[in-house]
Amino acid sequence: MRAVGIIFSNIHDHNVPELVRVRTLGSIPFGGRYRLIDFPLSNMVNSGIDTVGIITKSNYQSLMDHVGSGKDWDLARKDGGVIILPPYGDTESSSLYTSRLEALKGITSFLFRADEEYVVMTDCDAVCRINFSEVIEQHIRNHADITLVYKKLHKDEYKEKSATTFDIKDGRIINVNYKEKLHEEICNVFTNVFVMKKSLLQSIVMDSISHNKRYFMGDVIAANLDSMKIMAYEHKGFYAGITSLQAYYDSNMKMLDHDIRNEIFGDRSVFTKIRDSAPTKYGNSAIVKNSMIADGCVIEGEVENSIIFRNVKVARGTVVKNSIIMQNTVLGENCTLNCIITDKNVVITDKKVLSGSENHPFYIGKGIMI
Repeated sequence: MRAVGIIFSNIHDHNVPELVRVRTLGSIPFGGRYRLIDFPLSNMVNSGIDTVGIITKSNYQSLMDHVGSGKDWDLARKDGGVIILPPYGDTESSSLYTSRLEALKGITSFLFRADEEYVVMTDCDAVCRINFSEVIEQHIRNHADITLVYKKLHKDEYKEKSATTFDIKDGRIINVNYKEKLHEEICNVFTNVFVMKKSLLQSIVMDSISHNKRYFMGDVIAANLDSMKIMAYEHKGFYAGITSLQAYYDSNMKMLDHDIRNEIFGDRSVFTKIRDSAPTKYGNSAIVKNSMIADGCVIEGEVENSIIFRNVKVARGTVVKNSIIMQNTVLGENCTLNCIITDKNVVITDKKVLSGSENHPFYIGKGIMI
């Protein structure tokens, strides 16, 4: 039951244009010390998948720096391990891919070299813990051609305007509602996880090349619901889709809930790049309430309901509430921040008052001084 993993690092960059100006979606910081790619990569490692190809497209230098040789995920191996797949692959076209199927056309040699029987494909747009071994086992029991993973979400819980959802009967997908507005109270929202035999994926990719097909969901899944046995696997644990800047903010804030944080990080099985930072220093005037604070910080002000990344400095008299403060940000004295997202290396000088709202957080781009 060996499987090869494929992670798409850029497919959903358009969802959070603010955060991907200088990076790919997979390398967006999350939860104080992680990147979004840490979650699918850790899920694969914890499921026994030790050959993982990461498909890139643009702005992927920070992703390469973060993943490196893969040693922090125990993927620094002579055979298999983690492999960065550049955007220009095996096809004759020199243009960048615009869809999942086009991206797969560029990695045909990677697929043919892999000797695993199954393939698990996933994206970097979600925070969740999922055992892919269980998905593969159900896939085999059902004698399925393709298995897609979904999460039941209330339409009010999923705030985005549209989503790809499934109509399911006896575990089989009978209809795909592609990027439509949610109408039902409870919707089967696609989590962008696919499981199938590698030989079938190879056949699909070669057929798409010869027939100029572009879209995996439309040209393969929706077009073959009758001719293929396409089954559904329900993910019952926590799931947060990074579908907008608001969703990114909300997903981080959910990590402050003890039960959710314990489900995601409790057994220390989400791996990330290790950095040798000093412990965080708390001054005599520091007050911290219900927050996640990474190492290497200096906290002399007040922090409440916030996510603080590595090497952040919060000066005396400064109050930070309901905010996400990314790495190497410096907050001067007597500032007030509420519902703010600062990217890396931001400097906010003394006596500034900045506020967004829980339904509209205010974002400050990388390297900006205010």
